[in-house]
Amino acid sequence: MNLENIAAVVTGAASGLGEATARALAAKGVKVAIFDLQAEKGERVAAEIGGIFCEVNVTSDESVDAGFAKARAAHGQEAVLVCCAGTGNAVKTASRSREDESIKHFPAAAFDWLIQINLIGTFRCVAKSAAGMLTLEPGKDGARGAIVMTASVAAEDGQIGQAAYSASKGGIVGMTLPIARDLMGEGIRINTILPGIFSTPLMNGMPDHVKDALGASVPFPKRMGDPAEYAKLALHMVENDYMNGEDVRLDGAIRMAPR
Repeated sequence: MNLENIAAVVTGAASGLGEATARALAAKGVKVAIFDLQAEKGERVAAEIGGIFCEVNVTSDESVDAGFAKARAAHGQEAVLVCCAGTGNAVKTASRSREDESIKHFPAAAFDWLIQINLIGTFRCVAKSAAGMLTLEPGKDGARGAIVMTASVAAEDGQIGQAAYSASKGGIVGMTLPIARDLMGEGIRINTILPGIFSTPLMNGMPDHVKDALGASVPFPKRMGDPAEYAKLALHMVENDYMNGEDVRLDGAIRMAPR
């Protein structure tokens, strides 16, 4: 896919992996719309890359619809969607208190909250964007668009307390190929990245000794990933017309231990 002068939407693009991807797309001449709830950060990034910010909650049909309407009014129908919006939590399925031996379990509402954001929120944006891409005129090989989703290495080797997070990211991996097959007759490709330990705002807020230990746990290179490295792979998935239906780990060969 030739990226020059096309439109793209990047969710979760006010910071971290999404921000790096939005900047990389803009550097290629793409008109980028940023979907995020962090208005101040999102507006700043949009201004710096010549894009547009849309305050979007991916758990809401109305909010996502309004975001796409605003983005398309400014830039036209997007041919690229990169989904980076997401969050996490860490709660054991069931556990015993060390203080008083009381027993508690992971509340179903907290599990559902994470699934709503990470998995259903991703699918909501994918389905609505793909429907819009169907209106585009086909290009080479009948191509109309490209989509990249973000899972996690936790989809394959989740740690203690990550049942909900791993389920949400595993769901993204699991729906990659079926979506590729759903859209194959319309010239829309979809791929998924499974990032390992990356230097994102969440990680950067940790103490230095914790960050150093996390980086040292990566086989090679022994450091956390740079969001620009995620963006580079995302752009490759978009630009390489033969890449479709793939789930790719980007993790320095790490395999997460139980804790």
